[in-house]
Amino acid sequence: MGRAFEFRRARKEKRWANMSKTFTKLGKEISVAVKTGGADPETNPRLRVVIQNAKTANMPKDNIENAIKKASSKDAANLEEVNFEGYGPNGVAIWVETTTDNNTRTVANVRSYFNKAGGQLGTTGSLEFIFERKGVFTIPLEGVDRDELEMTLIESGADDIQEQDGELMVYTSFADFIPMQRALEGAGVNVTTAELRRIPNSTVNVTDEQAEEIIKLIERIEEDDDVQNVFHNMNED
Repeated sequence: MGRAFEFRRARKEKRWANMSKTFTKLGKEISVAVKTGGADPETNPRLRVVIQNAKTANMPKDNIENAIKKASSKDAANLEEVNFEGYGPNGVAIWVETTTDNNTRTVANVRSYFNKAGGQLGTTGSLEFIFERKGVFTIPLEGVDRDELEMTLIESGADDIQEQDGELMVYTSFADFIPMQRALEGAGVNVTTAELRRIPNSTVNVTDEQAEEIIKLIERIEEDDDVQNVFHNMNED
C-alpha cells in the first residue's frame, strides 16, 4: 500500500501506545468543554463526546472526574484553542489544532517545526478552501441491525457511510455533528468514537521519499504538548 500508508499506521499505533500523552490531550479537551459549556455532561453535548472518547481510550474514571473538577475550579488554567495553517515540503497542506495556555510559546514552536522541515506557516484562513470540518462517528457493527442503523443515520444527517474493519465510519457536516450525536444516543446506538476532523477536499500525490519527509514533520508537530490534532492533504493510498 506504499510507505505513506505504513507510516500512517505506525504513527497511529505510536500515538495510542503513549497513553499518558493521550490522557493529557483528553484532559485538555475536557477542560475546554467544561469552560465553554459547563461541567454537567447531561447539558453539555461537547463534554459528553469527550467523556465517551476518554472511555474508549481506557482513561480511568477517576482521571475523567478529576479533569472535570479541575476545569471547574477557580484556579483552572486559561486554555485557548488556536489553529495553525501552513505547507510542509512538496506542497502538502497541514492544519494544526492546539490547546495552549501560552500562545506565544506555541506559535514559536509550530513555526520552527515548519521552517526546519522546509515548509512555511501561513495565515489564518489560508487553508479553509482545502479542508472541510466534518463530524466522524465510529460505530461497531457487531450485533447491530445494519438496515435499521443506516436508516437512522441517513435521517439524522449522515453525508457518507463507509465500512472499515467491521465498523461503520459515519461522516456528517459540522452543523449536524451534535444532532447526530443526540440521535444516536436516543436510539441507543453504541458509538466507539465521535470527533471533528478536517477532511481535505483535494489531495497531493507524493513519492515514498517525499511522504517520509511529511510524516516526520507531522510526528514532530504531534510530539508538542500543546498540539491536539494534525491534519494534512497528502494522498496516503
